[in-house]
Amino acid sequence: MSRVGKMPVTLPQGVEVSIQPDEISIKGSGGSLSLSQNALVRIANREGKLSFEPANDSREANAMSGTMRQLVNNMVVGVTKGFEKKLSLVGVGYKAQAQGTKLNLSVGYSHPVNKDMPVGISVATPTPTEIVIKGADRQRVGQIAAEIRAIRPPEPYKGKGVRYADEKITIKETKKK
Repeated sequence: MSRVGKMPVTLPQGVEVSIQPDEISIKGSGGSLSLSQNALVRIANREGKLSFEPANDSREANAMSGTMRQLVNNMVVGVTKGFEKKLSLVGVGYKAQAQGTKLNLSVGYSHPVNKDMPVGISVATPTPTEIVIKGADRQRVGQIAAEIRAIRPPEPYKGKGVRYADEKITIKETKKK
């Protein structure tokens, strides 16, 4: 059995779990998330702890038990604490401005780039060169951060562009005559 799948997910105070044959939904102070069930994994709720067992002895069921456990754990953490990604803008004149559910970026193009945030994702700009994306769904927060980074990825010679706050860019040396 998967090492990750063996560990139960403990449910903190104020988190409700609903296990249906086709989906599992989790509600908490940060919102509600749902995930479709997999036929290869059996989920049981025992005294506030969710356990995940493979339905059969196949390798796929074993792997899927660990995957489902981690996805449900991310849902529990998301509805209690939430997830956040930080991006930074590097470059002369590069700036970002959050206005409600929109993010306006000036990153060296001849026009400003506007990005709409989906429901459940909030964006903030503490400084003009920092972007903070928050939400309950870890996958959606990471996807939105990747889409914003893709607007102007860091280039390898000066390092200008949108990068993750903890990302290290290796700067290439320019060609010498």
